[in-house]
This record gives sequence, C-alpha cells and structure tokens, in this order.
Amino acid sequence: MSLYTGSENGSFSSISSTRTRTSSVTTASDATPERMSDCIFYRNLWWDKGEFSEGAKWEEVTLPYVLATGIAIEEYEKRTEEFKIHGCWEWSDGKVLIYEFPSMPHEVGIGAVTRILLHQCDAVAFTNAEIYSFGATRTCDRTRGKEADASFRPKKPAVTAPNGCDRSNHPWPNLVVEVAYSETLDHVEEALRYWLSPDRAHDCIIVKIDPVPQGQVPVRMRAWHYCFLAGRGTRNTVPLVNT
Repeated sequence: MSLYTGSENGSFSSISSTRTRTSSVTTASDATPERMSDCIFYRNLWWDKGEFSEGAKWEEVTLPYVLATGIAIEEYEKRTEEFKIHGCWEWSDGKVLIYEFPSMPHEVGIGAVTRILLHQCDAVAFTNAEIYSFGATRTCDRTRGKEADASFRPKKPAVTAPNGCDRSNHPWPNLVVEVAYSETLDHVEEALRYWLSPDRAHDCIIVKIDPVPQGQVPVRMRAWHYCFLAGRGTRNTVPLVNT
C-alpha cells in the first residue's frame, strides 16, 4: 500500500492541465507532520483513519486527487465501509481517487432527486413493477470500483456471475443518479461511460450544482438525462434543467 506524499493530483481528463508529480512511498501510520508537509499528512488521514481534516487544505486540491496507490479492491471496499465513505472516493486500477468532497449541497441534492424520483413511481408502488431505491450501492468491474449517488431498479432475478454489479450475481440498477458539486464535469462524464456500458444501467441522470463560497446557498444547477438506447452523449447535450 502506498499513500501519495506529493501535492499534485491525478486526472482522468486528457484536456486537463498536467503537472510534474514527485512522490515517495510511505504509509500513513509511519507518516508524521515533521517528515512531510502538514497538509499531505492530514490528507492521508482520510484514508488511514477516515478523518476529513481542515488541516489538509482541501480547497487547494484539484479533483480527481490520488489518495492512495497499490490498493486491492477488497481493502478499498473494507475502508469505505468502515469509514462510511459514500459518493467521494472510487477505485481505479489500484488507485483510490477522491472525486467529490463531503458537503451539504451534495447530500441535499441527492436527497431531493431521490425524493422526486420515488414520488414519480408512486403509481406502481406495491405492484410487480415497483421501483426500489438502492441508494449508493457499491459496484465494480475488473478495473474500477464505484458507487452511484443514488440508484433504482425493480425486483430482478439474479444474474450469472461475474456479470453482476459486484462481479457476483446481483443485477445492475436500471437508473443511476450522479450529483456533482465539487466533482468536475470531465470526471462525471467518465462515470457516465461506466454506468452506460453494455449490460449495465439503462439510464443515468447527472445533476451539476454550481459551487458557491462556504456559507452561501447554491442558486444554479443543470441536469442531463442519458439513456443507453439513445447513446451515451456528452455534456454538450443541452441540459434538461438549467436553473
């Protein structure tokens, strides 16, 4: 297991600016503020102990940020479960990436979209077509582990392993929702391609809330709906909602 001790970040986007990264291999249990910069020490605490510290100076970080490397998917899943990390980290080829920071706008946005979608499904409640909320159910394939912010599907029979959403026999959701606040649109497009890959989700709703300074209330959001049958599209598609 390796924890990044440099101050630079990784990025999925080929059009994002890239900078030279210097790092050394260490573990958070060995690290002390005297042996590395304070902010890197405190950033590592999120992976090592589940502590999201102000001393990490997260406001200076560009997302996605490489939190740890050389991590097995089993260790990643163990820590996200232990520390109750949802909608902030993902696993990609042995790297743990931060793509979203914990925030009230992010959580409130997820709750609001979930409530609206379930209300729209009231007509089929208590029928064979009832739609269930599966929340931030963990999913993975051979190279990536990811959670949607919200996911929905009716009752489905088990699938043949390893074709399930967890490389086992659990079906993939029909609809997934991604709410982005600090997350970049470049990264959320990567999530869209993951969800709408063949034999996975049918539909994906993306909501982008424009960030505001701490203490202010967000006033602008955009939303897109993508369907596998209609093609994956890009964010250049005109938003369904633009307020």
